[in-house]
Amino acid sequence: MAGLYIHIPFCKQKCSYCDFHFSTSLKYKTDLIQALLKEIEIKQDQIKEPIQTIYFGGGTPSILHQKELSSIVERIYTNYKVAEVVEFTLECNPDDIDSQKLKELKSIGVNRLSMGVQSFFDDDLQFFNRAHNANEAERSILKSQDEGFENITIDLIYGTPLLTDKKWKQNLEKIRDLNVSHLSAYTLTVEPKTALHHQVKTGQITPLSDEKVVRQLEMLIEQTKKYGLTQYEVSNFGKEGFYSLHNSNYWKGVEYLGFGPSAHSYIGEKRYWNISNNAKYIDAINANTNYFEEEVIDEKTAYNEYVLTRLRTIWGVDLTHLKTNFREEVNTHFEKEAAAYLKSAHLLQEKEVITLTHKGLFIADKITSDLFFV
Repeated sequence: MAGLYIHIPFCKQKCSYCDFHFSTSLKYKTDLIQALLKEIEIKQDQIKEPIQTIYFGGGTPSILHQKELSSIVERIYTNYKVAEVVEFTLECNPDDIDSQKLKELKSIGVNRLSMGVQSFFDDDLQFFNRAHNANEAERSILKSQDEGFENITIDLIYGTPLLTDKKWKQNLEKIRDLNVSHLSAYTLTVEPKTALHHQVKTGQITPLSDEKVVRQLEMLIEQTKKYGLTQYEVSNFGKEGFYSLHNSNYWKGVEYLGFGPSAHSYIGEKRYWNISNNAKYIDAINANTNYFEEEVIDEKTAYNEYVLTRLRTIWGVDLTHLKTNFREEVNTHFEKEAAAYLKSAHLLQEKEVITLTHKGLFIADKITSDLFFV
């Protein structure tokens, strides 16, 4: 099985923390969709496996009209062998959601919604420069459920200057109250060239202390467990049967194709990434010139990426996989570096699988860094 990712690089407005590729101008929207349709055709022979997951990300895919989304879906089904049962996710903003929009999404096959909620408090949403308000956030989830969408994931952000522990607890309680089946929760990261980075650099905003961030992470793990969600990846929590198949396949090394500016693909021993510029992407596609860069994944990179992705999940690092796919020198390095963390109970070994413990989650980046083969 394989996956498809479609990047829709348009948003109504720019969130203060976001460094993804997108534009708030819809100037190139029609031309870009035509270029995207052409790219879908161009790549049809690159993947032989049936398509198990389709993921519309961005940007804000819900900004597109039904006709635009339908044209992309039709092109996919025309050019690829799509499995009979497919997980079809579309990212959306709460302010785009109404009954008509939901009916349209269902009509093109969407069966999983990813809601960019971020917070259920207006002051947080204003701080993030989000386009929706708290009422819209809650209402969009309830409307989606009323229209028959059971598989809904929402995003929340913690570790922000305005977020008290009390507010964070209330945000998490919404997961229970709204019967949300999946949550992606991220600590606020200050990325270069964002409005947030400028505010921090100029002293307008003081980031939360590490102590408060850790405390809110503890609350996150404790509360989601109470609500029946499993932490199957460091930042992802789902009820049984509602884990993200698409993202899980990324972490498991399943092949995928990406379409649209800035989209990545992973096929065989190569990784590709499209140019992150709407106009240049369109021009290159139309002129049949190169619109992406590529790299061959060597043994060191393959090992490091395997450790990075698998250690973040409940599936962990499989020692049998390491021994089968990597040189003895690489395996010796892993065993040596992992030994200290096994002894300190930051890692746990069960049979041939090594995973992070609860204690290890809080220094996951350091552990991973030490396990890297450099």
